[in-house]
Amino acid sequence: MKRFFSLTILALCLVATGLTAIAQETDSAAVQDADSVVVQETETAIEAVQDQPAEAKEAGFTQELKKRFIEGGPGFMGIVLLCLILGLAIAIERIIYLNLATTNTAKLTAAVEDALSSGGVQAAKEVCRNTKGPVASIFYQGLDRSGEGVESAEKAVVAYGGVQMGQLEKNVSWISLFIALAPMLGFMGTVIGMIQAFDKIEAAGDMQPSLVAGGIKVALLTTVFGLIVAIILQIFYNYIIAKIDSIVNDMEDASITLIDLLVANQK
Repeated sequence: MKRFFSLTILALCLVATGLTAIAQETDSAAVQDADSVVVQETETAIEAVQDQPAEAKEAGFTQELKKRFIEGGPGFMGIVLLCLILGLAIAIERIIYLNLATTNTAKLTAAVEDALSSGGVQAAKEVCRNTKGPVASIFYQGLDRSGEGVESAEKAVVAYGGVQMGQLEKNVSWISLFIALAPMLGFMGTVIGMIQAFDKIEAAGDMQPSLVAGGIKVALLTTVFGLIVAIILQIFYNYIIAKIDSIVNDMEDASITLIDLLVANQK
């Protein structure tokens, strides 16, 4: 009898131990499944959050810019925007023209020297005629007058160099005008906005912060946009001026080299 109870108790203990192990395994599996689900949901949420900022920032910046532009008032803000558009159009046209006007001066000089040695002035003029740029045009004018003497050729080079410089600097003054005009319009819009804010205060008969803050914010927006336009155009203007100076220096060096070639060819 005692042995029966002992065996029964032992069997019950084994069954309890097995059920406990099975329960633990089930719980651990459930926990792992829950953890995997949580990890997957977290990764999905992170990916969604990572994908959203770029689009949200881009859309937010565009919407904010549009909002500020409208708040600044269509009058002065439209004029400032027009200055930006016209200034950029002229700047891009000048940049394209100046890049096309850039010539490999050393290569052209060597080709003209070889042509003078082998075929004379006519061959050198043909080389210049087939080459684009102000340096080639100056060479052609100097070679065309070389038959009248070196002094005539030098005068032709100097005179035509001034003409080419004027072509390089064409419309650049308009960019400087828009650079000066944009912030001035912005300041004017600020002053007018301040006047309107004080008119509202006078009409209300009370110094309400909302009236003052709204008027000042609208007034300052025109100044901000005017300064931004001026900064953008100033960068393009400085690049264009540097490009013109580089081409003019090449023209002057090439002109001196051409006169030396003509003197040596006459000897």
